[in-house]
Amino acid sequence: MSIKSPCIDVCKFDSKTGYCLGCLRTRGECKGWKKMKDKHRRKVIDQKSERAAMIRK
Repeated sequence: MSIKSPCIDVCKFDSKTGYCLGCLRTRGECKGWKKMKDKHRRKVIDQKSERAAMIRK
């Protein structure tokens, strides 16, 4: 696993978006992170600012 998990041990999910308030991943992304290919991990991490904006709305 070359791309580390963005988890910061907050693990509370926004009810509107489904994103974790700590790492901004979905539950499915959190659970499947270890099996995910680096290409998909990078995509999730690159979407962090967009996801944060969605939570703030």
